[in-house]
Amino acid sequence: MTTLHSTAHYFLEGLNEIGIEYLFCNLGTDHAPLIEAMARWRSEGLVHAKTVICPHENVAVHMAAGYAVATGRGQGVLVHVDAGTANAAMALHNLYRARIPVLLMAGRSPHTLHGELPGSRDTYVHFVQEPFDQASLVRPYVKWEYSLPTGVVTKEALRRAHTLMQSDPRGPVYLMLPRETLAENWDAAAVRSYPEQRFGPVAAGAADTGSVAALADRLLAARDPVLVTSYCGRNPASVARLDELARFAGIRVYEFNPLHLSMPHDSPCFAGFMPDASLAKADCGVLLDVDVPWIPRDMPDNPDAWWAHIDVDAVKRGFPMWGFPSNLRMEGDSRIILGQLLEALRARATPDFTARARSRVEALAAAHRDRTAGMARLAADPGTTGRINPHFLCAELNRALGAGDIVLNEAIRNGGTVFNQVPRSQPGTRIGLAGGGLGFSGGMALGMKLANPERTVVQVVGDGSFYFCNPEAVYAVAAQYKLPIFTVVLDNGGWAAVKEATLRMHPEGDAKRLEAYQSQLAPNMAFAKIAEAAGAYGETLTEPSEAAGAIRRCLDEVRGGRSALLHAHIGPH
Repeated sequence: MTTLHSTAHYFLEGLNEIGIEYLFCNLGTDHAPLIEAMARWRSEGLVHAKTVICPHENVAVHMAAGYAVATGRGQGVLVHVDAGTANAAMALHNLYRARIPVLLMAGRSPHTLHGELPGSRDTYVHFVQEPFDQASLVRPYVKWEYSLPTGVVTKEALRRAHTLMQSDPRGPVYLMLPRETLAENWDAAAVRSYPEQRFGPVAAGAADTGSVAALADRLLAARDPVLVTSYCGRNPASVARLDELARFAGIRVYEFNPLHLSMPHDSPCFAGFMPDASLAKADCGVLLDVDVPWIPRDMPDNPDAWWAHIDVDAVKRGFPMWGFPSNLRMEGDSRIILGQLLEALRARATPDFTARARSRVEALAAAHRDRTAGMARLAADPGTTGRINPHFLCAELNRALGAGDIVLNEAIRNGGTVFNQVPRSQPGTRIGLAGGGLGFSGGMALGMKLANPERTVVQVVGDGSFYFCNPEAVYAVAAQYKLPIFTVVLDNGGWAAVKEATLRMHPEGDAKRLEAYQSQLAPNMAFAKIAEAAGAYGETLTEPSEAAGAIRRCLDEVRGGRSALLHAHIGPH
């Protein structure tokens, strides 16, 4: 007996088979067959991936990313032809740099004009939304792209997409779905399934024992070893292992431009976020899951130092040029390789090495205490009316947060302040920006909250980057799906990064003389009202003495089920 269903029907089945739990959607005319199939499934009591309607693609993609970071499971995003793909491109850039698995799917305008096939063109936009090369909009930022040619291979294409996005190094993929193809009917017997057991992803593994031994020997002989990481903590189990290794071998550890929390900030071996002074004297170094370990122009390293690089992507496939030293490269799973290295060090450790390592840890602990005291001194000055000291404000925020609360840092100019004054030590409690596309933190905060409904999620964002987050869409989704988040806007009135870049290149130039940096944004914006428009709680903060109370009130709202935004005026940039 022949059983006919549309490609859209098999598409929903295929998403179930690859384990997609959520579809973050910004839909258009190209999705009519899918919308109809979803309705039919609902009428028949069938269950497909849950849909989350997002009013902007930037929010949809970053929300999927936040969920993927929290769970390790890549999700699906549906956007509208070339227009939706273009709006999603900046988020795809961030995901590609962060190696976050997301399946971005876009319709394609119908290719028939006269009703030759179901789904033929029936509106104006079907003529103007067909570029010569739709995939070119995101090609630099995806591991794989494909246009579904026929419904009979729907499940095969979805499995291929999932396998590639979940294989190390992970990353986004892109699938295009022509409307006529979605509307095709096929016999169920012709549409094959592709189970994960036979067609699933590939995970990074261990390093060869010879390379591990070579690095162990270098660390055993080192006088001043240093390690720099950014995203080792993408696997939460790596965090404790890195701390254990650093304590055993007396290694100074930095998180430079960190994406994930990779080293507990209360560890004596955690040295902060800027490896500048240590680079010149280090005789042995380890780059661990890091894309940019330092800025060579400003942080010269010791040319005689020996460096090893342990990374899920040790050759940096997505970087046309990459100029950092690595005498030894080990590509694989850092959690596994750190375990191998620790085992090799323990097997080779002599009493002399153990004593030297212990002495280094004691010195690092003293430096850690000094650094912590220095951060407290920076936070001691509350600032003045309309010029709240961001160190003071972030220290107040830290006092109000629990150890398991999740902080997303998109403060940009004040990003270092947030990192230093809101220390985190539990794995998975801090997320930074890997790419250069501002506007990631709102959507990712929602995705993190969706995956961790019992935890408090805090977005700390500058006023410039807040605009890029598409905040109206963020708070609309938060209200619609009951995902309360706490946003702290550090408002310095403009793009401080633009001003500082100009001063770095032209320290005594005309821009400085005229105070003309082209970086000032519209004054007197009432950001709290944007949140209030979606039913969230909003509060504006200008007085330092009111900071603790304002933070407490916002957190009370969030923990009670309502999003909150604190608009804090920290003075001109």
